[in-house]
Amino acid sequence: MDGKIVVKDVKKSFTSGKINLAVVGGVSLNVADGEFVAIVGPSGCGKSTLMKIISGFEKPDSGRVSIDGAVRHGPSAKGIVISQHGSVFPWMTVQQNLMFGLNGNDFGDKAALADHYTAMVGLKGFEKSYPHELSGGMLKRVELARALVVKPEILYMDEPFSALDALMNLRMRTELLRILTEERHTVLLITHDVEEALFMADRVLVLSPRPTLIQASFDVPFPHPRKLSNPALQELKEKILGELGVL
Repeated sequence: MDGKIVVKDVKKSFTSGKINLAVVGGVSLNVADGEFVAIVGPSGCGKSTLMKIISGFEKPDSGRVSIDGAVRHGPSAKGIVISQHGSVFPWMTVQQNLMFGLNGNDFGDKAALADHYTAMVGLKGFEKSYPHELSGGMLKRVELARALVVKPEILYMDEPFSALDALMNLRMRTELLRILTEERHTVLLITHDVEEALFMADRVLVLSPRPTLIQASFDVPFPHPRKLSNPALQELKEKILGELGVL
């Protein structure tokens, strides 16, 4: 089946001394254009390694990843990674951080474009501020704006909000969903948080312990905004937790 992202029988192992550690055991998946897919799994199962392979920053031992039908051999401007580790340059203002990735002459007035995305994430008025002048939640908004300003087709998100407190985490989830109603992106999210996955995604994939495989797949066919108190969502949560061996 065609898709925006097609992963076919990807495997990956790492060798340390005489030990060969199989991390990804043969993963195949399809992500449609504009789909939001969340991936959950136990700690150490290989989620981040799988994300690095799909985004082009790690080569698989076997299998392949295709984006729009073209086999991936490395990172591409079509996709941007947002991770739990900060990527904002501390010596640049918010505006300068957003303008940094606007290479070439295809973006028009780069300062105006940067300011547009700063406003989109709710930071209008902070364009000239430096990172040390912003809170943790505001910095995460800058990272999101910095990713969106280059107009990527795909957002690869690896635990992007995990360092935030619970309230700010919820605000950032809601903010991202609001932005996705304005701009079309395909999103692949790695998370430990089942509720986060159910709150945001169109589909949730559950990974097995290492060497990881896709153990189960759950559609989340509910419109946004979603209330996690919805009995149907709670039932889905229990099924996912059951797959993870928690219930």
